[in-house]
Amino acid sequence: MSTPGAPLRLGAVIITMGNRPAELNDLLDSVAKQQGPPVAVAVVGNGSPLPPLPPQVRTAELPENLGIPGGRNVGIELFGPGAEEVDVVLFLDDDGLLPGDDTAELVRQAFDADPELGIISFRIADPETGQTQRRHVPRLRASDPMRDSRVTTFLGGACAVRSRVIQQVGPLPAEFFYAHEETDLAWRALDAGWLIDYRHDMVLFHPATSPARHAVYHRMVARNRVWLARRNLPWPLVPVYLGVWFLLTLARRPSRPALRAWLGGFREGWATPCGPRRAMRWRTVWRLTRLGRPPII
Repeated sequence: MSTPGAPLRLGAVIITMGNRPAELNDLLDSVAKQQGPPVAVAVVGNGSPLPPLPPQVRTAELPENLGIPGGRNVGIELFGPGAEEVDVVLFLDDDGLLPGDDTAELVRQAFDADPELGIISFRIADPETGQTQRRHVPRLRASDPMRDSRVTTFLGGACAVRSRVIQQVGPLPAEFFYAHEETDLAWRALDAGWLIDYRHDMVLFHPATSPARHAVYHRMVARNRVWLARRNLPWPLVPVYLGVWFLLTLARRPSRPALRAWLGGFREGWATPCGPRRAMRWRTVWRLTRLGRPPII
């Protein structure tokens, strides 16, 4: 922990597959330009070698791709067990960019002002248009991305997490590989009493893309949705939550190949181990409901 009265120590974790070296360097430059004490940086080559990096950057080159949560967990450990050497961990996508030089200071001020605040979700904006996609606003009422609010999940590639949250509830679920790992951590944090904020003034520039560009998107979204419920929800809510998402998926009329992949992932989610189960308390269910996102949708 920081010395009382000293600025919070920030560390940024960035995972890369080595295919965006120019964007990675631009991101590192934007982190280095932040006001206040320097932000420590850890870069993980997720199954790929790393390009030349500044000497102060902590690095790890993994022999295989461990997925997004697995790679980020390795980055966390580069700051000591449970990120003990920093007070707050920033997770930043390697093709993102911090357009403002005050983001780190805003993060410090937010966590200093509210000791119960555990996670901050940044606003993601397209660098060309400045617009924020609805899916990047982590709440149901997403029409106004400029409205700050308490939320029940966060954006994994544009966020800040207090190290004490990770130390208390554990890291990201590495077995998820891709999709819903943020919500798994968010639900565990909320169940432990932490708060999550969405802040429009903490911005990460990121090109507007579709998550469906990933070949494994539909299968892993479905599989991990089942795992998320099995790991975290009281048993009476599991069929309700998954039934609602099943109907929503059908209502969106996916293509036949996408639906086949989704149904395969849904079956896989029931047939394979999901990791440790720690069902949230009913008090947390009510808390999520009051925040506008009951855990049935």
